[in-house]
Amino acid sequence: MDPGSTTLWRLYRAAGPNKGDRIHAVVLPGGPPFTLAFLANEEMDRVENYDSMDLAVFRADEIKRGLLEEDWNED
Repeated sequence: MDPGSTTLWRLYRAAGPNKGDRIHAVVLPGGPPFTLAFLANEEMDRVENYDSMDLAVFRADEIKRGLLEEDWNED
């Protein structure tokens, strides 16, 4: 990932058939638009653009909450 990017969070799976999977959210440098990227096992999963940093962080937190409910763990 770009050295100027900001990692918002990192999660991993501790159990189950996908044990060891990892995902993290980063905000890429620049903006607007502010680019939020999700990487799963070090591969780009998806990228979303937002008009404000607040919206990008809100969206990242929303995704994180959903994953934690699915038994992902904070790294």
